[in-house]
Amino acid sequence: MLGKILVRYLSKYRWLLLAVLVFQFASAMASLYLPRLNADIIDQGVAKADIGYIWSHGAFMLIVSLGQIVASIIATYFAARAAMSVGRDIRADVFSRVSGFSEREVSQFGAGSLITRNTNDVQQVQMLAMMGATMFVTAPLLAIGGIIMAVQTNVGLSWLIAVSVPALLIVAVLIIGRMVPLFRSNQKKLDAVNRIMREQLTGVRVVRAFVRERIEEGRFREANTELMILGRKIGSLFVLLFPLFMLILNVTVVAVIWFGGIEINSGGVEVGTLFAFMQYIGQIMMGVIMSSFMAMMIPRAAVSAERVSEVLDAESSMTRPEAGVTEFPNPGAVDFDDVEFTYPGAESPVLSGIAFTAAPGETVAIVGSTGSGKTTLVSLIPRLFDATGGSVRVGGIDVREADVDALWKSIGLVPQRPFLFTGTVASNLRFGREEATDEELWHALEIAQGRDFVEEMPEGLNSRISQGGTNVSGGQRQRLAIARAIVHRPQILVFDDSFSALDLTTDARLRQALWRELPSVTKIVVAQRVSTITDADRIIVIEDGRMSGIGTHDELLASSETYREIVESQLGVDA
Repeated sequence: MLGKILVRYLSKYRWLLLAVLVFQFASAMASLYLPRLNADIIDQGVAKADIGYIWSHGAFMLIVSLGQIVASIIATYFAARAAMSVGRDIRADVFSRVSGFSEREVSQFGAGSLITRNTNDVQQVQMLAMMGATMFVTAPLLAIGGIIMAVQTNVGLSWLIAVSVPALLIVAVLIIGRMVPLFRSNQKKLDAVNRIMREQLTGVRVVRAFVRERIEEGRFREANTELMILGRKIGSLFVLLFPLFMLILNVTVVAVIWFGGIEINSGGVEVGTLFAFMQYIGQIMMGVIMSSFMAMMIPRAAVSAERVSEVLDAESSMTRPEAGVTEFPNPGAVDFDDVEFTYPGAESPVLSGIAFTAAPGETVAIVGSTGSGKTTLVSLIPRLFDATGGSVRVGGIDVREADVDALWKSIGLVPQRPFLFTGTVASNLRFGREEATDEELWHALEIAQGRDFVEEMPEGLNSRISQGGTNVSGGQRQRLAIARAIVHRPQILVFDDSFSALDLTTDARLRQALWRELPSVTKIVVAQRVSTITDADRIIVIEDGRMSGIGTHDELLASSETYREIVESQLGVDA
């Protein structure tokens, strides 16, 4: 998965990567050449007291050093550009994929996990791309080139390399092998922390209402502690790895000085050559350490790449037709033809045998007990879910054959839990139609019975709205959501229990305004409050996912026991 992700996205920036490789190669070759220049200055210039030789070779050594620095900076710059661009592209693709998910896929992954995958997991892949681009050439050149140069410098001391390099590799393999499963667990623990944090932030009112602060704090503390313990294990392996590397490096250097000193004493090697050999040993070790660092990053990035790939490869159950229908022959009509819906893995369908028609301009109400499937039913109209049996037609076209954008443009949905976005009242209302004028916004607010409280806000339409609409009341949030749907100018309005937070007077005024101002718009109303739907053209009674009655208010009072029980429980026996 990791290789697939990197090849897929880095291939777009191959010219940047080519520049990185060229400058990294130049930097590494300069690093390998500098010890030889240093040895020549010591053995030729210093030993013979040749000041001219020292100055000329010293100046050349300085130029090579500056060239190495410049090449390294340029390579790092291009690597950073490529890696940051890869991160941007992956995040954009993940966001685009998630935007096309149906409710089923979002629930399957979980909102917290999707956020983690598009932030932390992408960052891990991005960091590997960055470090890989800068070390891909440097590490092997320093290690392999250093070994070649060291052997050419002094064959007698080369046995030290044959001992130290395998020791480094053994340590790296043992420790990195233990890190791989820990990295996988770490991402799952991070998912859990994000999920709990998100639940507590979105449900803060419920938490406080039930005095659950301490319990929720304990729940978060437990998840956070588990993440800390796992991070501590990973950190302890990191802490162990580098001291062991440095121990092997320092022991090797001491051995070089010890055995090199013996050879110098016997006249077998010169001082400059010994210094060059020590520098090559350092470069070899540095190359191995850089490779080990890459090897540590790869498992974590591989886990993250796998999680990102799961999102990118996930197929939405809501497939877009290649040539979707954009023109609806019967605008505003809604038809359910023996519709059935079953959640994945469920033993029995949530809805079955649903069949009714809503003609353009009609008001069709849906009532039933909690959990009877009302919300699932209306979610099939805008294709938040796809029916697993039968067909749902909007405007005379099966929703699975319609162009999704054209379908959504014809439908205005006010969900059971209305959500407002960070911004202003105006920006939230224009979410339905960006080109809407202020006059149209005020008109929509007037229909939704929201004009009064918006006018009382400090800046009117430009008043700030917090994320989720937490700075307005539940009733105000519902009315703003209804106004947003009206601004959209749909042919069908779907209200999923959208009047529950309104008092009876406001509810009645809002319905009268909707019926009066939007007579040609089809209205599908899910309601718990019977008084909201008594004047509907048709009322559908849902019981355990099936239709137990259909008709007007008076007809159902006479024919449906379930409806009669609902009415009597709310309006009294004589209703």
